[in-house]
Amino acid sequence: MNVVVCVKQIPDPADPGALDPDTKTLKRDTKLILDESDSYGVEMALQLVDAAGGGEVTLVSMAPNNEVGGIRTALAMGAAKAILVSDDALQGSDALGTAKVLAAAIGRAEGTDLVITGTESTDGYTGTVPQQVAELLGLPSITFANHIEIGDGKAAVHRQTEHGYDECEVPLPAVVSVTAGVVEPRYPSFKGIMAAKSKPVDELGIADLGIDAAQVGWAGAGQEIVEIEPEPEREAGEIVEDEGDAHERIVAFLDELKVL
Repeated sequence: MNVVVCVKQIPDPADPGALDPDTKTLKRDTKLILDESDSYGVEMALQLVDAAGGGEVTLVSMAPNNEVGGIRTALAMGAAKAILVSDDALQGSDALGTAKVLAAAIGRAEGTDLVITGTESTDGYTGTVPQQVAELLGLPSITFANHIEIGDGKAAVHRQTEHGYDECEVPLPAVVSVTAGVVEPRYPSFKGIMAAKSKPVDELGIADLGIDAAQVGWAGAGQEIVEIEPEPEREAGEIVEDEGDAHERIVAFLDELKVL
């Protein structure tokens, strides 16, 4: 069984850097790490391949400056190889532009039975890329998976809901996004870390994928960040002392906020 996992490399949340005042986007010129939300997808893929008795896990990532730090972490966990798309033309890409690149890169991985993604990235939180990738690839998809079993050419998935989970089934190949906590990601061993250094990472640009620069980056983005500003400091709230009319004052306050 061959599984592709989309992984994002992000600035370390402990030291996320700053926003670029010109582009109004997050600076990504420092070392990037594997997004923790994607480590669950990597672990799930590794377990599914082990349960199938054979196959391999391929990583697909899009990052600036040919950054491979986060990819090497996932390779050290046990993934076999990776495809990295890095191109200056990708700066400013929105969710759809990102999905176009990932879908094109996934298309280069032959014999893919399943594509696994995180639900949403830690630094973006759009939550739309998995479904866009599935649509571009023409594949069925299931979101918010907290359990996956493979058999008879199908994936049986428990899809997390507010009240429990739905039991879903989808034919393979398919795209499935997994929730945080779906499995416990393994820690890379020293042997795995050393082996990761020699595992192949196919580094591509958008021309290698047949993508026009006008479709991605700032040129192809369907959204624009027009302004950024610091979050205002939290102001002290109003203290209501009950003198028999506290309930009336609270109702009036909520009415003023248009809550009622």
